[in-house]
Amino acid sequence: MEKGLAERRPKQYYVEDIERLWIEYDRQTDTLYIYFADKNEEPEEALLVGEDIIVGVKGDKLLSITVNEFSRRIGLEKY
Repeated sequence: MEKGLAERRPKQYYVEDIERLWIEYDRQTDTLYIYFADKNEEPEEALLVGEDIIVGVKGDKLLSITVNEFSRRIGLEKY
């Protein structure tokens, strides 16, 4: 395989334990938080992966997904 092609592949992350999944919605900021780890486990990096979507990672582990302006993204008016 050509070296340039391998470098362009997106990095893959995994969820260590799906049983730890919990979701929180902040109505004041219209932000949806999806966690795949204990709340005290801090990400090493926060990556902007789309408009208003941030993922928290630690090594190859996906720890969290944050969706800003959640209501707008799913077509609802903010309450």
